[in-house]
Amino acid sequence: QVQLVESGGGSVQAGGSLRLSCAASGNTYSTYYMTWFRQAPGKEREGVASFHTRLGLTYYADSVKGRLTISQDNAKNTLYLQMNRLKPEDTAQYYCAAELCTVVTEIFNPADFRYWGQGTQVTVSS
Repeated sequence: QVQLVESGGGSVQAGGSLRLSCAASGNTYSTYYMTWFRQAPGKEREGVASFHTRLGLTYYADSVKGRLTISQDNAKNTLYLQMNRLKPEDTAQYYCAAELCTVVTEIFNPADFRYWGQGTQVTVSS
């Protein structure tokens, strides 16, 4: 099992930046896909960025390419999401999720992930 705790959310104006963190504990020695999801009110949860913890591969949804960057600090067992040039449509609750690479079939499908953090709110005003 792995436990995830997000932090770093907040309120910013359009064009601003935030960095989200996801601290992992427990079985961090296995290889996971770790994905940042977000969910806006009345909308489905969507994956925005994913990271392969052993190979360091990164994947992004088209809507965030060039603005969001996912990365990992292995020493701190922490996943980051650097968000630049934020837009009002980025407003959502952001969640960090993890699942063993051998289990995941779709990295942006929330149903493929067992381990979730509690979420952190990002609000972007125009």
